[in-house]
Amino acid sequence: MGNSSAAIETRGLSKRYRGGQLAVNGLDLTVPRGSVFGFLGPNGSGKTTTIRMLMGLIEPTSGSARLLGSPMPAAARTVLPRVGALIEGPALYGFLSGRDNLLRYDAADPTADPRTRAARVTTALDRVGLTSAAGKKARAYSLGMKQRLGLAAALLQRRELLVLDEPTNGLDPQGMREIRSLIRELAKDGTTVFLSSHLLDEIEQVCSHAAVMNQGRLVVQGEVAELAANARGRLAVTTPDPQAAARLLKERGIADVTVVGEDRVTAELPPDDVELADLNAELVRAGVRVRGFVAERASLEDAFVALTGEGFDVAG
Repeated sequence: MGNSSAAIETRGLSKRYRGGQLAVNGLDLTVPRGSVFGFLGPNGSGKTTTIRMLMGLIEPTSGSARLLGSPMPAAARTVLPRVGALIEGPALYGFLSGRDNLLRYDAADPTADPRTRAARVTTALDRVGLTSAAGKKARAYSLGMKQRLGLAAALLQRRELLVLDEPTNGLDPQGMREIRSLIRELAKDGTTVFLSSHLLDEIEQVCSHAAVMNQGRLVVQGEVAELAANARGRLAVTTPDPQAAARLLKERGIADVTVVGEDRVTAELPPDDVELADLNAELVRAGVRVRGFVAERASLEDAFVALTGEGFDVAG
């Protein structure tokens, strides 16, 4: 083991808690340098436990992990200064202002030059959109503002790797958009970003690569575009004659035909050698009144359902 082009690499990584619960089971993960890597799974699938092992916060029961080419937790002292992290919400001093929290975080970093501390803190506050609230006490911050302040702490120094556990938790839609665009910016600057999420559309919008966890096991990993492409898209037919449409689609050997409500039929997209326009014409010839005929691209959600055989608990 020791793939230098990987920012994170695990082999057989497992964690069994007292009482026998296996939270992470034989995880083989490879996160390419320079990627925005989405670590995806319903709450309780082992994501946070994995991240805590990667950062050396808890010891694995078995297996190994490398961060930026060095073994964890053995090399934690040399590796962690090159890594920014936001895990399970930031630890903040409620009685200090946002700015003073960051000054204290920066002062705790032995590699940080005290002469440029104030400038670093100002830049970090600006990047996460907290400049106007910098003087407010952290206890008066909303959940979303605390999340931003935690992200600012992770960005005080230029990092090779940024590890974010549910970074948009508690943010409103506007805040989510801002954090996503910040993640894209960081990736453009060459930082590898590893982010866990239970929000499929978040992963689809910002990540180049992803891994899917389910019940402590890795289900699949790869490029986001490929993962979605491996799931078949859906065909949606809107018609006042749904039963007749469903019957004809089934006769043509099309899979997973479902009547939805009184005027809609969905099915798996047929193989590429079936011309959709011909299928539409065939429905019309059979007397089916077609109001809408749409081929929908497969999403990451379709891929997840195809891989795990179950829906994705986005409510978490």
